[in-house]
Amino acid sequence: TVAAAEGGGRAMTYVQLFFSFLLVGLFSVGGGYAAIPLIQAQVVEAHGWLTMAEFTNLVTIAEMTPGPITINSSTFVGIRTAGIPGAIVATAGCVLPSCLIVLVLAWLYFKYGNLAYIQGTLSGLRPAIVALIASAGLSILCLAIWDQESNSLHPADTNLIAVLLFLVSLFILRRGKTNPIFVMLGCGVVGGILYTLTGSVM
Repeated sequence: TVAAAEGGGRAMTYVQLFFSFLLVGLFSVGGGYAAIPLIQAQVVEAHGWLTMAEFTNLVTIAEMTPGPITINSSTFVGIRTAGIPGAIVATAGCVLPSCLIVLVLAWLYFKYGNLAYIQGTLSGLRPAIVALIASAGLSILCLAIWDQESNSLHPADTNLIAVLLFLVSLFILRRGKTNPIFVMLGCGVVGGILYTLTGSVM
């Protein structure tokens, strides 16, 4: 009975992983940054697989590793929640909508050859994409600068090291045109040193 209950619980977890990332893959219009709020809604708010602090780390890892952020996130959450099978199920759910949509669009293109109406649809989606990207950027910025546990935006809770790293990185990226990879690596090294010296961790 206990084994059957555990098996049923694992099966339900697989189903939740699959359909959660199926939704992410289906509605991730506009690229990886636009998908961040959708991933947060599923893994943090809906199912509680990650805390907000862990979600911030997930976004950082998914951005640093090769591949789209949605696929990296689905693999990470899946293996964290249900091991290797969970990673396979979550990743499959994430890529399935894209595969089906591309197949359908390819069939329409070769059959009709004129998809001008799709451009109108995409034009209508652009404002929503911009809003999703802005929402994701603000969420990550707030998590990086203020206390992640209390969700407080009080000035006393401001992480001055994070503010310093953000401003310096922004200046370097905008004025120096430096490779973002080098900026991330530099921030990781400098941040590790500063947080260690000050004894503060967020």
